[in-house]
Amino acid sequence: MDWLDALQGMRARRIPAVVVTLAAVRGHAPRNGGAKMVVAPGEVFGTIGGGNLEATAIERASRMLASGAAEPELLTLTLSDKAVTEYGVQCCGGEVTIMLEPMRVVPTVAVFGLGHVGLELARILTRHELELRLIDSRAEMLSPDRIDVLSDAVARVQVTHAPVPESALAALPPGAHVLVMTHDHVEDLAVVDLALRTEGIGSIGLIGSASKWARFRAKLTELGHTEADLLRVTTPIGIPEVAGKQPAAIAVSVAARMLQLIDEAAAADLALPENGT
Repeated sequence: MDWLDALQGMRARRIPAVVVTLAAVRGHAPRNGGAKMVVAPGEVFGTIGGGNLEATAIERASRMLASGAAEPELLTLTLSDKAVTEYGVQCCGGEVTIMLEPMRVVPTVAVFGLGHVGLELARILTRHELELRLIDSRAEMLSPDRIDVLSDAVARVQVTHAPVPESALAALPPGAHVLVMTHDHVEDLAVVDLALRTEGIGSIGLIGSASKWARFRAKLTELGHTEADLLRVTTPIGIPEVAGKQPAAIAVSVAARMLQLIDEAAAADLALPENGT
């Protein structure tokens, strides 16, 4: 499998990876400039020449994966018998610059309810690289005229009319973040209830007041959820630094917290076995 096939497979399986490229070669080196490999948790595809050059690059890529790094890094190595690394000596006589590009899993955010706040939130989130699922039980909320404001989206947007909105949870990929803000508290409760029962949900955010959550807590407890389950629900969702009850202000607050959660999830430590060359 070549590096491109491997990378496409990683993205399809929602596995983070680092693309390692010999960006520049001066003098002699095991491979020419442009050689690539892909480093994923516990897996390496392709080669940039073996030896301490490759082992050093794999170790650096593995650390980037463990930290959830988002920015590319450059690494320059001298291939000389005077340049001893942790992985031994490689005396080709040249110097190489390696570029390491993290390919993070594209996060998924599912917004249940595209009312005033939901639409404003969608407008913000579509400016980011993510999969955005917009779900509403009301077809008119998803009409082309209404959601035309999202036509220049950077995000991949999927619009779903679901008369039973919680049914859309089954189609979400692992790690998806769920935001619940429908027009109906009964719908909100149904989505939160099933989200707590759905394996692999990344986070659950619920819009609403303290009194709303008090009622929801009582009902969710009646439905069999434990205190640990209820702690998975964040409500109200947002950041305290952004105040205001206007839909746009609430959307900014919720979007800010959502982006924080995405970064926290990406930076979570991965259990990476040692990689071989």
